[in-house]
Amino acid sequence: MLDTLPAINGSGAASELLIDLGAIKQNYTDLKERLGGVECGAAVKADAYGTGMDRVGPALFEAGCRTFFVATVDEGIALRGLLPDARVAVLNGLLQGTEEVFPEYGLIPVINDLGQITRIRQMCVTAGRALPAMLHIDTGMSRLGLTAGDMKRVSEEPDILDGPDWLYALSHLVSADDPADPSNAAQLKRFREALPHLQQRMQASLANSAGIFLGPDYHFNLARPGFALYGGRVKDGEPSPLAPVVRLSARVLQIRDVKAGDTVGYGGTHKVRKDGRIATVAVGYADGYLRALSSQGAAYLGKLRLPVVGRVSMDMLAVDVSDVDPADLHPGGFVDLLGPHYTVNDAADAAGTIGYEILTGLGHRYTRRYIDAVSGES
Repeated sequence: MLDTLPAINGSGAASELLIDLGAIKQNYTDLKERLGGVECGAAVKADAYGTGMDRVGPALFEAGCRTFFVATVDEGIALRGLLPDARVAVLNGLLQGTEEVFPEYGLIPVINDLGQITRIRQMCVTAGRALPAMLHIDTGMSRLGLTAGDMKRVSEEPDILDGPDWLYALSHLVSADDPADPSNAAQLKRFREALPHLQQRMQASLANSAGIFLGPDYHFNLARPGFALYGGRVKDGEPSPLAPVVRLSARVLQIRDVKAGDTVGYGGTHKVRKDGRIATVAVGYADGYLRALSSQGAAYLGKLRLPVVGRVSMDMLAVDVSDVDPADLHPGGFVDLLGPHYTVNDAADAAGTIGYEILTGLGHRYTRRYIDAVSGES
């Protein structure tokens, strides 16, 4: 999809982040089909993983998604303003001082401990009705959710759950992107062991993006994909089976001849081996292009790979354009730093991190343009 699009729209922007809403909708549809009849939700936390919740939320709703997950109350309030008819769940839970916010904005708290259970029950009494909630069970992450001890108490005192309208019991997989990791089966076993105490009250949700690809045993009643919707990989070390969503095109500020022995960038960490040409590009770590990509990352001009050389600085980086015909690139032109030939997953591998960090770290100095390459809209 992105491979057929122009790199820039002719504006004077230093760089452009192009986001393909059609690809996001297609990825959602593909994941939904893989789930069979199981409901497919969507995680749109962190501003839809850096792609813009204000545009992505409505696009996913248009694609059929009705249950959305955010991290914070503020994100939930913002999404509610965009999607008045969606179910919006807040993963960070029911924190003290937020009790009035959830019913006011129709948000669903994901309950993470026994104290929050007490809090949601009191809220139901105050409201005079059963408020919706979800119950998070920790099966191995040791982060949020009811512990094994908490679940023992729930099994011994089932009335502790009286009051709320419990929608789902959920848990989060630790290593779903590694299908061979035994923790997947161990978490599935713990989750199943917890459900008999809960299934008369609520349905179940375990699979994140990668969990969907572990197979039907992990699907239960609702899946919660996030990273995969935005083109992220679902299996460690392998290309994503889903469509790329973002394309980052950056403007060339200057092209200069360099001689063998010249150095490039701060610290002189790159030494030119033979005479050539270097292009200075208007993107740096202040734009979310990680400093770890110094002499590791790559830009592309069409299908031609241009290695990043020297240190990435705050506002600029350098690429070796010695192999580019001078007629094909000049100051004011653009190269792709992310796109169909170099995805967020590729950049993450080069930086020694994960695609989540690349995607969510994209800055706000870019001119953002939204298109739908599937329908041809822009």
